[in-house]
Amino acid sequence: MFITQNCVECIVNQSLKVASAIDADEKLKEKLYLHVKSLSSEFSFLKSPPVIASDVYKDMSIIANKEDLYDDVKKLSTIKAKSFLPFLKKKIDSCTDKLLTATKIAVAGNVIDLAAEVEFDLDEELNKVFDTPFSYNDIEKLRVKLKNARSVVVLGDNVGEHIFDHLFIEVLKELYPEINYTYMVRGTPIINDVTMKEAKECGFDKLCNLVDSGVNTPGFEYSRATDEAKKLFDEADIVISKGMGNYECLTPSHVDTIFFLLKVKCSVVANSLDKEIGDIICYNL
Repeated sequence: MFITQNCVECIVNQSLKVASAIDADEKLKEKLYLHVKSLSSEFSFLKSPPVIASDVYKDMSIIANKEDLYDDVKKLSTIKAKSFLPFLKKKIDSCTDKLLTATKIAVAGNVIDLAAEVEFDLDEELNKVFDTPFSYNDIEKLRVKLKNARSVVVLGDNVGEHIFDHLFIEVLKELYPEINYTYMVRGTPIINDVTMKEAKECGFDKLCNLVDSGVNTPGFEYSRATDEAKKLFDEADIVISKGMGNYECLTPSHVDTIFFLLKVKCSVVANSLDKEIGDIICYNL
């Protein structure tokens, strides 16, 4: 999907979020904002938001002299997400439908998004998600496809959310042990997206096939992926795409195996899906 004027304003405002995250002084804060504001006049409306964001964040990283702008925030997000694991594991152990429960947990984790137009509270989301229906509900379609699948690729999204993705894949492996699972991460630090560093710290390399997609965008931009990542994506029986960035990059896509799991956190994605901000989505492309 292509950017809109709302996306332009959102990306410009992200410079202020970055300034806050790195505790920038007023001079650096102004420098970041004015630079991104200047870039915004030349944004191409034939590119997706994540592709535009990749160039913007590269420049902000150089200006701030900091390779990973959200490294401290990501560490805190991971700690907070891990604190919910005992509660979530009890939910899974006591539920009557493990696939549905684990999928909702994976979607609830998607609220950890530092680039979204609207922010949500993780505590609140985890307390209500089990009683919240999917606005797009293709969970039964996913259940049927999983019964016959040989390979599943999960496209990771944000740090903190990846803790819930790990739990999600644990449940999938328990329910469908014959499937080969791959978790795919970003090639370089971009916003608060998960990279090999955070995925290995969480133990994904011991849980499943862990792959660096090679992309430098906050979403799986197929044209920028490695040959290995493209092959895995193309040949997967099921691709589970986490979050809005992946959705923005993969609509449209040349494959029809994708299940999008996300929380709608901006008006542009809401309009694209014909849903409301705050809705949770399990949607097969």
